[in-house]
Amino acid sequence: MSQDNLIDFGAERAKRVHDLNDKRLDDMRKAFEQALPLPAAKKKKPKGKPKKR
Repeated sequence: MSQDNLIDFGAERAKRVHDLNDKRLDDMRKAFEQALPLPAAKKKKPKGKPKKR
């Protein structure tokens, strides 16, 4: 019964560190989006082939 409740502390720590890194990355992304907002995606009119002369 005690074997069912074993916890792999290494795996749990790895998950926690991964979650902390993801949170930090999201915070950085939000900060960059606020400081340097990307321009809205504007669709350009495609250029046709040049006419032969």
